[in-house]
Amino acid sequence: MTALKNPRKVERLVQGQATSDGAGVKLTRVLTQDLQRRLDPFLMLDAFGTDNPGDYIGGFPDHPHRGFETVTYMLQGRLRHRDSAGNEGLLAPGGVQWMTAGRGVIHSEMPEQQDGAMEGFQLWLNLPARDKMCTPGYRDISAPEVPEWQGDGVRVRVIAGSAQGVTGAVQREATAPLYLDVHLAPEARYEQPLPPGHNAFLYVYRGDMVLVGATAVRRQRMAILANDPACDGVALVAGAAGARLILIAGRPLGEPIAQHGPFVMNTREELVQAVEDFNAGRLA
Repeated sequence: MTALKNPRKVERLVQGQATSDGAGVKLTRVLTQDLQRRLDPFLMLDAFGTDNPGDYIGGFPDHPHRGFETVTYMLQGRLRHRDSAGNEGLLAPGGVQWMTAGRGVIHSEMPEQQDGAMEGFQLWLNLPARDKMCTPGYRDISAPEVPEWQGDGVRVRVIAGSAQGVTGAVQREATAPLYLDVHLAPEARYEQPLPPGHNAFLYVYRGDMVLVGATAVRRQRMAILANDPACDGVALVAGAAGARLILIAGRPLGEPIAQHGPFVMNTREELVQAVEDFNAGRLA
């Protein structure tokens, strides 16, 4: 593992907002709309986790998307995906669903269980203007298909980008996303190089905390990493209880963001067209 010379610091800590979506699914919105500019190209991050079926059993019935990609990462539980392009898949523990909405798709994500725990994340990744009206795409990545790297007290699942020479399951040229699930034994250390111009953040979902420099990032907190041209990555040290976290980074698009619910375009006129297309059944 290559040692970093000047790791990034934490710019700010963020506590997510409790909310619900779909048919009453309870979740925590970690990356909110007011952070979209700061964390470009990422638009939203939801964390969901409960063992109460009443919090998730309604699922996410049919709803539209246009102009971005959704990345759903499952830790516990199972969700069935169906969409208007004819795709269907079962998202199981450790698996990833990567959907490119492009010019438009209607899909549903429904629980395939009546009890037990349901836990995971959904990330929204913006598309560049040139790709917003591309053909929709869908990929199911099962748990064994997610590449991993292991070191001393460290296990890294590489969903997108690359880590320690391991190429992730997904690559994207425009935004060059990095999406890692990092498992740290007690007091273990992990260093991840990051391009200086990329926006980056992490979210701790297990253990007590992770140290980023002198800053303790506690469980269920997001840390936005400072952008500094002199920095070459991020160094993580787990607390006494160990930790698990997701680390996400990407190349900013620097383009206008116009959002209306499930539609993310560049102009108001494009949003109006998206709503008209949906109402006219042209997304089906």
